Amino acid sequence: MRVLVIGGTGFISSVVVHQLYRQGHSIMIVHRGQTQAELPAGVQQALAKRTQLPDYLQEFKQFAPEVVLDMIPNGEQDAQTVMQAFEGIAQRVVAISSGDVYRAYGRLIGIEPGPADPVPLNEQAPLREKLYPYRDRGAAGQQQEWMQTYEKILVERTVMSHPRLPGTILRLPMVYGPRDGQHRLFPYLKRMDDHRPAIIVEEGTAHWRWSRGYVEHVAAAVVLAVTDPRATGRIYNVGDEPTLTIAQWIRAIGDVAGWHGTIVSLPQAQLPEALRSKINTNQDLVYNTARIRQELGYQELVSLPEALAQTIAWQRASPPSAIDTDLSDYALEDAVLAEV
Repeated sequence: MRVLVIGGTGFISSVVVHQLYRQGHSIMIVHRGQTQAELPAGVQQALAKRTQLPDYLQEFKQFAPEVVLDMIPNGEQDAQTVMQAFEGIAQRVVAISSGDVYRAYGRLIGIEPGPADPVPLNEQAPLREKLYPYRDRGAAGQQQEWMQTYEKILVERTVMSHPRLPGTILRLPMVYGPRDGQHRLFPYLKRMDDHRPAIIVEEGTAHWRWSRGYVEHVAAAVVLAVTDPRATGRIYNVGDEPTLTIAQWIRAIGDVAGWHGTIVSLPQAQLPEALRSKINTNQDLVYNTARIRQELGYQELVSLPEALAQTIAWQRASPPSAIDTDLSDYALEDAVLAEV
């Protein structure tokens, strides 16, 4: 197949490109040149911002992609630009979305009232009623531009409602692995490598569950959606099974990292503000992934210990450039542990 990828150099998208290339597909990526990645020699590249896509229509027509994969649509305008640019050129658009579209996410972060939604969430679960979940969140002056326009619900509506260009949507989980720019394992791994005897977790957080996906697995799900025509017009949840609690997740990391300390779970009232959860831990965020497994044959490629081993090795070699001072306030943690 001929696949055009918008993105292609990022944490997940570079893995997708490598997997597509190994399968023998012809690939063109369109990116801004701001993220560096080692790409196969046969991959065509075009340096362009999303707003410049209409300026490259001749090149796109010449490449004649059967599928356009949009890895980074942030909001409605992003999706509209892609659908307008590739109508009459491509046969289908696959767009990357997120599990944050669900109403459960709104209840998790406290922007929507109501009791916790039951999990696992399938693709028909209620979506958020409040749009733009990151607007006006955080301290004044810390709002980034993307936070004002980010809304995957509007991306999905735009892609799936186009009258002439069919779409496919993938709702991704929390993704971890080598090159994870959010360094999701780092807060735990730092404590483990600093030989902390215990890791303190609020009781609610210890039992909270959030679907995760190893980057190679998530990329494989994306490749399946791109290359299988049965994905046309479909929405898929993506995630690895089983979904561990935070306490189980920390223990799994520790087992691979060689840490044999204790996970100490304490009520919120016994914790200082810095160690308290900022989310509604009564609302799990677990996705039902049966549809993509049954329809497209998605399955995990490696075991959890192997995935964690790869991630830990990378994280140890690539710590974040700036480390939150709260991550090393061990005096505060020692004081809490001394009280209990």
